Amino acid sequence: MLTITDLAQTKIVELIDKSPNPVKGLRIGATSVSPLKVDYRMAFIAQGQENDDDTVIPYDGFDVYVDPDSGDNVQEATVDYVEGLMGSGFKIERPRDLPEGVDGSLLDRVQHVLDEKINPAVSGHGGRVSLIDLKEKTVFLQLEGGCQGCGMADVTLKQGIEVMIKESVPEIEEIYDVTDHANGKNPYYRAP
Repeated sequence: MLTITDLAQTKIVELIDKSPNPVKGLRIGATSVSPLKVDYRMAFIAQGQENDDDTVIPYDGFDVYVDPDSGDNVQEATVDYVEGLMGSGFKIERPRDLPEGVDGSLLDRVQHVLDEKINPAVSGHGGRVSLIDLKEKTVFLQLEGGCQGCGMADVTLKQGIEVMIKESVPEIEEIYDVTDHANGKNPYYRAP
C-alpha cells in the first residue's frame, strides 16, 4: 500500500490550494532501473490527464493516480516531505529487494559509503552516484547529474569512488560503472 506521510499530505494539499490552475490529482510513476534502484516521478495532473487504466488511491484532499506499469513499485513506496541543508522537497523511497546471495549488511555498508562520503563530495559538481546492483563481491554503480558524461568520470571512479568503497568495505572486489555517459546532458567537465 502506498504510504504518504502526514507532512507530505499537508504539503501536497497546500500546493494544490496555491496552484493557479485546477488540479485533478497527483500522478506518481516508477521505473525500475535495477533490483536496487527505482526512479520515481511525481506531478500534479489536470482534468483529462488521467487514464482509464490508472489505479486511483484516495487521500484527504486529493487523489493519487498510478499507471499499471508503475503499480508494484509505487505500492511499496513511501512519500515524505523532507527539509535539509540542500533545500526541501518530496522524497519517495521503497524497501530494497536484495538480490539473491547478497548480505543486507554488506549492501547497507556500501550504501553508507555512498551517502556519507562519495555523494557529498560529487554533489559540488552537480553529481550523484547510485548503487544499481550488488552481486556477490561486485558493485554496479550509476553516475548521474554532472558525473554522467563527465570527462573525468573514469578517474573519479578509479581513484576516488573505488578507493573509498574498498577501504570501507574490504569484502568488495570489483566496482563497475554502468552509466550511459554518451547521454550525459550536463557534464561537469567535457573532455577536449
